Amino acid sequence: MKIFEYLDRIGKMHKLVQRRRTGTPEEFARQLGVSRTSLYELIDELRSRGAPISYSKAAKTYYYTEPFDISVTCSLRPMTYLEEKQVSGGNIFDKILFFRMLSTEIRGTVFQC
Repeated sequence: MKIFEYLDRIGKMHKLVQRRRTGTPEEFARQLGVSRTSLYELIDELRSRGAPISYSKAAKTYYYTEPFDISVTCSLRPMTYLEEKQVSGGNIFDKILFFRMLSTEIRGTVFQC
């Protein structure tokens, strides 16, 4: 899933910047598995959220100009009946019909591997 890949990438990026082990922008992008343009977009995103990231041409690495930390948490669990009712506006039968229709469509589908 894309969100988990993004969070993993941000975590790896943070560790490399913290340790001053990013290398040049090209090397850093390669380590993260993204293009150089995508790397710059990630850096801009972090900067817009307050990350004090700079680049040292002499050391050939990105670094934080002051102490900075990134903390992301995610919790996955089944919803309770009451939570499900609140989210669906009290009408959980629409979801049941949707999943029945979806399973019917999937049954007739052939997936290429």
